[in-house]
Amino acid sequence: MAYTRGMQNPPNLRPDIAQPRLASDRREGQPSIGMVSLGCPKALVDSERILTRLRAEGYGISPDYSGADAVIVNTCGFLDSAKAESLEAIGEALSENGRVIVTGCLGAEPEYITGAHPKVLAVTGPHQYEQVLDAVHAAVPPSPDPFVDLLPARGISLTPRHYSYLKISEGCNHSCKFCIIPDMRGKLASRPHKAVMREAEKLVDAGVRELLVISQDTSAYGTDWKDREIKFPFLDLARDLGTLGAWVRLHYVYPYPHVAQVIDAMADAGNGLLPYLDIPFQHAHPDVLRRMARPAAAEKTLDRIAEWRSICPDITLRSTFIVGYPGETEAEFQTLLDWMDEAQLDRVGCFQYENVEGARSNALPDHVPDDVKQDRWDRFMQKAQAISEAKLEAKVGRVLPVIVDDVDEDGIATCRTMADAPEIDGNLFIDEGTEGLNPGDIVQVEVDEAGEYDLWGQRI
Repeated sequence: MAYTRGMQNPPNLRPDIAQPRLASDRREGQPSIGMVSLGCPKALVDSERILTRLRAEGYGISPDYSGADAVIVNTCGFLDSAKAESLEAIGEALSENGRVIVTGCLGAEPEYITGAHPKVLAVTGPHQYEQVLDAVHAAVPPSPDPFVDLLPARGISLTPRHYSYLKISEGCNHSCKFCIIPDMRGKLASRPHKAVMREAEKLVDAGVRELLVISQDTSAYGTDWKDREIKFPFLDLARDLGTLGAWVRLHYVYPYPHVAQVIDAMADAGNGLLPYLDIPFQHAHPDVLRRMARPAAAEKTLDRIAEWRSICPDITLRSTFIVGYPGETEAEFQTLLDWMDEAQLDRVGCFQYENVEGARSNALPDHVPDDVKQDRWDRFMQKAQAISEAKLEAKVGRVLPVIVDDVDEDGIATCRTMADAPEIDGNLFIDEGTEGLNPGDIVQVEVDEAGEYDLWGQRI
């Protein structure tokens, strides 16, 4: 259906099929490792860290199965469908290469993996970097050459050179009934402020023009520090990141009251914090949220949205929702549609509820039939499409800064505005006057056409 465009990660755009940005040259005798990275951007960062460590030890990174001495599959285990995809990827790697090491979220259930694929060499859990390296060493001993094996300052990236994900914490302190992330990745563990800033500075120095800040609960950053001097370290971190000269985009921000203080920085034109928030609202009816055990109160979110827009009128709000949650009635779903009319969110994704092994929501009564879930998803997305189309139409005639992601052989530039995160939001296309443009360039464009999720414009 037309209205699915841009609202969920399309299979051909997902980060999990990205390839390492490394030269394919391989010195004689150099062991080489392949990587299949599945799931969310947080898992992608884990893959980048593993590959960077391996490259520092002298391993080459193979872009295909045939050139690899072993393959690491970084799995996702959040949904049963993701587990199935992970098992399929493991099976493909075994078939194509035969020597496979499994890590990631699904690695927290080693028997589940070895039961389906007993020939894997090793299974490790999420962010167990040392165990992954130990498994690689056992399977393919390192053979470094300190005079040849040079590691780029940025390390190894699975994203284009001009943007990078910046993970600021692991784990989560919430107990949402549909989620097993705390079981797999543990409680909130925030990285030190200085370590995050040091990584961000290195990325910007290496040419990154956009930092995408990610964690399981970004606005809770630092609240796990018992000896902290300030109540909400997230505020200082966001402000400091905004001084580095790159675009800074905040993802997975829970709508706590202190978030309004970050909006002040977004409204400052001299700050790099983009006027963009990715907030996982999940639903709008208070009873559904209670059954989900969500930490936010739906009755307050509309007031907070209004407050944020009063501080920063150009702010873009993105969110994801679940339809067909156990017990969801037609009236509760209609409340969500009515809430959408009032909230007027700019970018919206939606998922049909599905059981996840180990999640408490599985035991809830009154599960919604699949055909009803599909119908509600269709109606929700039609609503989201109409809102998106109207909001984009209002941008026609405006001049906007855009970042260039790609210029194809026909000279068509694929770009993003400040309102568009890579992989999940829309694009702005320039079809003439693109000579000399390169990925990472930030240019001014006058919007002259709008679609359901994308824009077209002319460079000025």
